[in-house]
Amino acid sequence: MRKLNSIKLNHYKNTAESAAVQFPVPSYVKIPMSMSMGAPCTPIVKEGDTVLVGQKIGDSDAFFSTPVHSSVSGKVRNICSYQLVSGLVCKAVEIDTDGQQTEAELKPPVITDKESFIRAVRESGACGLGGAGFPTHIKLNPKNEIDTLIINAAECEPYITSDYRQMLERPENVIGGIRLIMKYMSISSAILAIENNKPAAIAEFRKLTENEPDIKVFPLPSNYPQGAEKVIIYSTTGRVIMENELPSDKHIIVINVSTSAFIYKYTQTGMPLIKRRITIEGNAVKKPQNVIAPIGTMITDLLKFAEADTDNIQKLISGGPMMGTCLFSVDTPIIKTSNSILALSDYKETVKNPCIRCGGCIRACPMKLMPTEIDKAYNRRDIKALESLKVNLCMNCGSCTYVCPSNRRLAETNQLAKSLIPRK
Repeated sequence: MRKLNSIKLNHYKNTAESAAVQFPVPSYVKIPMSMSMGAPCTPIVKEGDTVLVGQKIGDSDAFFSTPVHSSVSGKVRNICSYQLVSGLVCKAVEIDTDGQQTEAELKPPVITDKESFIRAVRESGACGLGGAGFPTHIKLNPKNEIDTLIINAAECEPYITSDYRQMLERPENVIGGIRLIMKYMSISSAILAIENNKPAAIAEFRKLTENEPDIKVFPLPSNYPQGAEKVIIYSTTGRVIMENELPSDKHIIVINVSTSAFIYKYTQTGMPLIKRRITIEGNAVKKPQNVIAPIGTMITDLLKFAEADTDNIQKLISGGPMMGTCLFSVDTPIIKTSNSILALSDYKETVKNPCIRCGGCIRACPMKLMPTEIDKAYNRRDIKALESLKVNLCMNCGSCTYVCPSNRRLAETNQLAKSLIPRK
């Protein structure tokens, strides 16, 4: 087993055995026109319009973009401006639901070759469902030939179990997506990479692939950040993704396990990406669970469903505690990349202290970076030093911050430092 530097975390997978339940249709949804990497969409509906489930409500002519669809049936209340967590502003479509969930007239896409497959994936609204949100139709259309497909099923962040439940509840969709991608992209082999703390999933997929030698189930150590793209590539193939390289430069594509499952289901039904399987967790939540909810559902509704103490939430995180994003308020909609909502009631800010030069951050970094030196170079605004320290290799996994005995926010500094370096 090839290994990079890593850390051990308490996984807190309290909802691992909680089958996902259907969330009741909310009375109102807010669907942002930017829910993935790339250009935001422009609304193609207006106030007062009636919309149906699966109907396209936003699109863009930009190459690097994915369309947006309605997750509910009802009437458009408003087209408003919406501030994303990043600070950027896009349009959002607010819909009052009618509770009927009437579906638009949808048909499975006709796929005959790679071009029609890529076109179908684009129309589905698919993006990376592991958190990054890279448009899937672009990832599946690289310049280089691909010989290996890696399905990322590591889910190494604490608390999150939504991908795990996908694997146990609809494993046939995962395999179906793998077969489709391999077929239309002429990929000779696939690796389904699962952390070894998920034995039930490993057993299930070994059973499903026992007569398919081209699909290999690959158990991974349950270390963090095993699910990071560069880490999982090295662990499974030994190939190294260098600075300014993409996985496709090494003839590899990495797809999240839930993305693979969605692609297959879309080809069977024609229903685009309109809902997410989400873990609701944290010590402010009385009934931690997994739910399947329409995109645009307000987080306050999800928290009430899980009987969370919303008045005493000190920290609200979309995603996991290591790489997740802190949210401004509970009045925030879930989006395509939402896989977990973590509500914490006893969170306390730590006091930052001077570096004691213990070297723990260096030993923890999977990319073998030197966060302490990056911190100094950033404070000097020394761009040449930051480039020589290879700060662009930072994956923002947060391992350096986690192990620091002085509570220094090294991972945050790394991201600020990356923003100083001109794009090439």
